[in-house]
Amino acid sequence: MPPLHDDASSHLTCLSGISQPNEFSPDERSLLLRLAHAAIAAALDQREISLAAPSAHLAEPRGAFTTLYYRGGLRGCVGYVLPVTPLYRTVADSARGAAFDDSRFSPVTREESRELQVSLSILSPPQPISADQVEIGRHGLLISLGLYRGLLLPQVPVEHGWDRITFLEQTCRKAGLAIDAWQTGARLNHLPPRQFSSTARSTTGSSLSCRRWSSRSFRQAFTHVARSTRQMARTSASARSQP
Repeated sequence: MPPLHDDASSHLTCLSGISQPNEFSPDERSLLLRLAHAAIAAALDQREISLAAPSAHLAEPRGAFTTLYYRGGLRGCVGYVLPVTPLYRTVADSARGAAFDDSRFSPVTREESRELQVSLSILSPPQPISADQVEIGRHGLLISLGLYRGLLLPQVPVEHGWDRITFLEQTCRKAGLAIDAWQTGARLNHLPPRQFSSTARSTTGSSLSCRRWSSRSFRQAFTHVARSTRQMARTSASARSQP
């Protein structure tokens, strides 16, 4: 699956409607943040690190984003919406991707890596939903058909004054699909909307605080996955056409 790209001190955010704010212990949060830093450092040193999850909880498949900041400015973000690989590996892979594969930025240098701040956003698995169950302001929507996927957070229709039908249509458009695809075979899922975060600097301990991850940030992030999935579709079709 292709990664996403997005827009502080290091922190971990969970988007979840079924998970509780204490789903990840302070030790787990700190461990994941250290893993992200370690994955970037190892890539710069051209060495491998163990990606064996230290617990069953961190081995669960989860989607996640890693966002990097350098001296207060965005330095890269890559992530995965769908729970394809164990969370521990997803964090390491997305951290490396944010540091070196976000096409909006040059690769992170060794000097920059010493001052990087890391934001981890952990997603709960998308939950199936029917069109008539969608509630404005409550549900974020993920609409998919084949390799095409579109995501809009629950804040988006509220900000734009959309009704339920318009929200469904605009999420289809986000995926690069016909606006009525939600009626003609596209799969509907919602991303549970509860959001919280813990903040931690990798070298100075941790503290907890609540924040909201802005819909603008997530929309910008998902713009890149839409492009990536469309590119994958074109590449796949081209490969199939080869003798």
